[in-house]
Amino acid sequence: MGAWILHRATGLAIFLFLVIHVLEAVLLKVSASAYDTLIKLYTHPLFTLAEVGLMAALLFHALNGLRIIAIDFSDFPTRQFHKVLYWLVWALFLGLFIPGAWLMIQHLVPTP
Repeated sequence: MGAWILHRATGLAIFLFLVIHVLEAVLLKVSASAYDTLIKLYTHPLFTLAEVGLMAALLFHALNGLRIIAIDFSDFPTRQFHKVLYWLVWALFLGLFIPGAWLMIQHLVPTP
């Protein structure tokens, strides 16, 4: 049930990002100065954290989608197979997300 909810929530988050991204591209045609102002806002650290959240949503949604495909096309209807794939998704997610998030946020961490 949790994977089902997270899959829908991450799909909605990705869709909202795409809508915002399209509106941002339209803004370039409407007003170049407004577009430049918006792009300057993207340098704020909160936008970096939002990008990390977007990466998490994309990564989980993709890995869970592959899990759903594997379940739909497999001949293993047992509950144990579903659990193994569910935990495999989380292991892969964490293995990819943690280093990816660090690469994205390391410029926010002050160096001595």
